[in-house]
Amino acid sequence: MIKQVGDTTINLKHKASCHCGSVVLELDLPNGIENPRRCDCSICRRKGAVVASVKLSAIKILQGEDELRLYQFNTHTAKHYFCSVCGIYTHHQRRSNPEEYGFNVGCLEGVNPFLIPEVPVNDGVNHPADRKAVA
Repeated sequence: MIKQVGDTTINLKHKASCHCGSVVLELDLPNGIENPRRCDCSICRRKGAVVASVKLSAIKILQGEDELRLYQFNTHTAKHYFCSVCGIYTHHQRRSNPEEYGFNVGCLEGVNPFLIPEVPVNDGVNHPADRKAVA
């Protein structure tokens, strides 16, 4: 889908893929990459990806759904998906907001996440869902 804003044409649909190309996603990003970040929780620290989020309806698997594998740990709330062929993390259903997917910005076609200036790091070690409510 294409959106015209003044004299600028914006592509709302973006493709993302794993390293080997077995898994291909289509993402609806009407405002581009919003809120890119890293996380220092145990899994994110190891994968080192820059992530951004979209609503669940904004990701469509175009190819390779049978190649995706699910990994869950701790509370089993978040659902982390990766390609079973090349091992690349593509996206995850977020623990802090299960109505959103986090996606690996490095999987977007034509995007180099190292060129995004000042990517903040979220404190995933002290996840908000782990904090007890103050009475």
